[in-house]
Amino acid sequence: MMRIITGSAKGTSLCTLPGDATRPTAERVKEAVFSMLQFEVEGMRVLDLFAGSGQMALEAISRGAHFATLCDVSKEAIAVIQKNAEKTRLSALCEIKQTDALAFLSTSPKKEYNLVILDPPYALGLIPKALGLLLDRGFLAPTAKIVCESASFEDVFGGDETLASRFVLLKQSKYGVAHVTLLTPKGETL
Repeated sequence: MMRIITGSAKGTSLCTLPGDATRPTAERVKEAVFSMLQFEVEGMRVLDLFAGSGQMALEAISRGAHFATLCDVSKEAIAVIQKNAEKTRLSALCEIKQTDALAFLSTSPKKEYNLVILDPPYALGLIPKALGLLLDRGFLAPTAKIVCESASFEDVFGGDETLASRFVLLKQSKYGVAHVTLLTPKGETL
C-alpha cells in the first residue's frame, strides 16, 4: 500500500495503476529522497515529469511545497493522479497535464522549479534528454534540486560528460534496483 508519509496529508493511502506498466517508487526510496532534501521542500515549486500515481509530488506538497506540476503521458495515470490529488485534498496546489515529458519541456513556457523529479521507465534512457532540456529551456531555479531515479548511476547522464559538467552531484544512493541521484545545476562562473 502506498501512502503519504508525513505532512498535511500524512497517512492518506494512494491509488496505484493496475498492472506493472508503471513502477511506483518504493516507500523506503521515497523516505530516503525526502530525507536527502531535509527541510528544503517548504515553499518549493515542484515538477514531476513522469508522475505515475503522483505520489512523489503529492508527498512534497504534503510537506509544504508551494505548488506542483505533474505530467504523465498515460490517460490512466492522469486519472489516478487526479484521484490521489483529491484524496489528499491537495488538488488546488496541483497542475496535472497529460503530456509526454520531453514535449512538455520543449513547448511549455518557461517556469522555474526548485524541485524536479525524474523517474521515467528505466529502459527508455530519458533522464539525460530531460536534464538537457531542463537546463536549456530555463526550467531550473539556480538552487534547484533534481531527483533522478534510474536503473544505474550511469543512466543519469548516459555517458554525456558535457551534460554531467553542467551539474553538481550532491548525493547518490542505491535501494534495491533503484539508484537515486540528487543533482543541482552548476552555477555560472565568471
